[in-house]
Amino acid sequence: MGILARSRISAFLLLGMMNSTISFPAVKMGTLCFGMVSRGIGLAPFSVTKEQSGKPDFLPMQAWPRQLLRTFQRIDPALDTSGPPTNVGLHSKVWDTHAGECLHTLQHGHIVRAAAFPSQPNPQLLATGGHEKKLRIFDLSRSSSSGNSSASSSPTSPDRMNGTPLLAPCYEIGPGVYDNVIKSIVWGPDTNILITASDDKKIRWWDIRSRTVAAVHDLDGPIGSCELDNLSAPSLAVAAGKSAYFFSGTVPGQLLKTVQTSHEIASVALHAEAGKFVTGGSEDPWVRVYDFETERELDVHKGHHGPIWSVSFAPDGKLYATGSEDGTVKLWKFCTEPYGLWRSL
Repeated sequence: MGILARSRISAFLLLGMMNSTISFPAVKMGTLCFGMVSRGIGLAPFSVTKEQSGKPDFLPMQAWPRQLLRTFQRIDPALDTSGPPTNVGLHSKVWDTHAGECLHTLQHGHIVRAAAFPSQPNPQLLATGGHEKKLRIFDLSRSSSSGNSSASSSPTSPDRMNGTPLLAPCYEIGPGVYDNVIKSIVWGPDTNILITASDDKKIRWWDIRSRTVAAVHDLDGPIGSCELDNLSAPSLAVAAGKSAYFFSGTVPGQLLKTVQTSHEIASVALHAEAGKFVTGGSEDPWVRVYDFETERELDVHKGHHGPIWSVSFAPDGKLYATGSEDGTVKLWKFCTEPYGLWRSL
């Protein structure tokens, strides 16, 4: 099978259950980011190898892709994980990845499943959503100690600077629209467009200027993943049921193609230039590679031991990552030339 038959993998072991997203930020080549959900563990950018409370662990990036860069964890002794959620600990945190300091703590009424920054050098907005069934946008640039947040539709709040509490105002987009959990949020190339995927099997494109729906698309099955690719031609890849949906990354609601597979899929990623896409199984722990034009299955990779909730290509397209409920992130080589720690074949 050429490139695909000679794939090589490298794995990270995570402490906890992986059921969120993986991404390779285009702004910094050679870094891997992912989020995970586990008791007592919050956001985990790059990789997690050990349990730690307090500030992130800092190590130099020397032997990537197996080198730990940052660990962002917070174990809250006040959070009781044995029963139903309470208002204690239901928040999202914004970290300074260089200093390792928590900049903002944004409180919510329920579990936060998704968060997204716009693709900007220094983003000042943050969108969140989850079991609260509310799409919120926080304005981090307007943090102040005055407590005046007239645009806020819920309590936000925070951390301190020089002993003074900081408030990040927020507002809700589309109040009352969501009757189900918001599973994914994606900020498009146009920073005025925000994309959400929810358990009502709908993809919505929001115009945040008017706070109205610009487009909506109904899917045939429960949504597994919804991600904008980070390669040259932006496109939105959505996994739902046994289908992979591919939308334009620039035109809200424009469906490019739907591919029906014979397996339930939890995640999908498109490599448009190579004309291939990769899926992760929800009922079987296999990674499958398909030809985008012919829709033919090209290869199957085994190695995970649980549903594969996330797939993402590196910005150069020569590597992709898969994240599974088995607690591992695996890196798969997608080229024939030497790459990172891999030698040529």
